[in-house]
Amino acid sequence: MKKSKKSMMNMKNKNCECCGYHKNYYYGKHTGGAVYGLGFIGAAIYYISTSNSFWMGVLGILKAIVWPAFLVYDLLRFLGM
Repeated sequence: MKKSKKSMMNMKNKNCECCGYHKNYYYGKHTGGAVYGLGFIGAAIYYISTSNSFWMGVLGILKAIVWPAFLVYDLLRFLGM
């Protein structure tokens, strides 16, 4: 069955027929995970390298998971808000 040009042009704004996942998906839009992942690795390396004991290293891993919260807190403190 052949589809018309109009229906083909509107296809990118609709759900994928096979899985329903690809609605409004464009390349480069979902890069936040990569930035967070690289930040996590960098924070984990920093916190582990500055730890004095095993449990401080474990605490460093936990801090590395929530590093954006520390970043926003320090930014708002710097701005005086």
